[in-house]
Amino acid sequence: MPFLVQSTITLFAALFLFASALGLPLTAQAQMNIEITGVGQTLYPVAVSRFQDENKLPLSVSEIIRQDLARSGYFKNVDNSNNVEPDSTTPNFRVWSTIGADALAVGSVTVKANNQFEVRYRLFDVRKQQSLDGLVMTATADKLRMVAHRIADDIVYKLMNERGIFSTRLSYVIKEKGRFRLVISDADGQNIRTALNSSEPLISASWSPDGKKIAYVSFEDRKPIIYVHELATGKRIILSNQKGNNSAPSWSPDGKRLAVSLSQDGNTQIYSVNADGTGLKRLTQGNTIDTEPQFTPDGQFIYFTSDRGGNPQIYRMQADGEQKEVAKRITFKQSYATSARISPDGKNLAYIANAGGGFRLYLMNLITGDTMPLTETSFDESPSFAANGRYVLYATRIGGKRVLAAASIDGYVKQVLSIPGSDVRQPSWGPFMDQ
Repeated sequence: MPFLVQSTITLFAALFLFASALGLPLTAQAQMNIEITGVGQTLYPVAVSRFQDENKLPLSVSEIIRQDLARSGYFKNVDNSNNVEPDSTTPNFRVWSTIGADALAVGSVTVKANNQFEVRYRLFDVRKQQSLDGLVMTATADKLRMVAHRIADDIVYKLMNERGIFSTRLSYVIKEKGRFRLVISDADGQNIRTALNSSEPLISASWSPDGKKIAYVSFEDRKPIIYVHELATGKRIILSNQKGNNSAPSWSPDGKRLAVSLSQDGNTQIYSVNADGTGLKRLTQGNTIDTEPQFTPDGQFIYFTSDRGGNPQIYRMQADGEQKEVAKRITFKQSYATSARISPDGKNLAYIANAGGGFRLYLMNLITGDTMPLTETSFDESPSFAANGRYVLYATRIGGKRVLAAASIDGYVKQVLSIPGSDVRQPSWGPFMDQ
């Protein structure tokens, strides 16, 4: 059994001096609570020294790095009494080893011209007593959180040999006072920026593979219409406004087209459409309800939900449709399965199943067919994989309140993200971004 801990990290969204890189307007100051339950079976002890002269910054870069590492569930922050260790000299490895650190991150800050800050960071392997190099980044005040996230990602890569996801982004919908806001935030739920504000529901957000656009369904014209929204400019186009329902957009891996669910021919079926709204093509050919399409990472298949067998279950078809081959049923172990999401490596399927009278997040190994529940809640919905495939973000209800949550695919680490006084729903985890 893993050693279990429970901690609550309360973070405050920063009010930055400049507009964000996405060009989205800043919201009023908000507070995101993050509750972490459980850790990995083994923890890598890392000391993150307070960066030299970071008191000149509007926020603490080193503290954000520590919070990122704690949220991963795979690192243990070694208490160093908030000491400063210069990044220009070799540290005393014996001292750091004595307090239990296997790795040490140090850094410094220099104020530059034009409201720029140079942040330098180095990582050391304490056990081997050697440098693992580091990064030098220059940023304005509004980009400093991203600098901290990228340093945390670098620590993950150098120590765990995998790409970190702290510098990725989330989208989700906040319902407040009868209005709906589609927002973009950092992966820790902080730095919230509003992409769209509406008096009508916003659902089914889906990130483009390059992270520059989001497709979503808006009811602002009193019917479901699919839009593609360019985040940097706010420009958007109508992807689909066919008769009836337009829903469940999902991008192809190359970003050139999307799979969508339309009821223009009566019953809801799956179609493909080019990213500019042209080239509409029907893919499923049944007389039942087919919806929630999701491309596989290689673009060869589409997973979707269908009630063609009586109850909703998950099926898989060729990406060009059922013209040559009928879709194959994938889920059998629960009487009700929906909302398929495929991990970035194509090995795992996250989905929502009716189990014991509630709706829970499940994970299926697509190689072995084995399934396991990842949660103990009863109102789970809208799963979304992190870009590294290690975590699944989803919406649920806890204590009667809608919140976001994340679970590691091994089931050991769970997080709950909530904004006091707000209803949070419809999450989607964005892709890796080019640095």
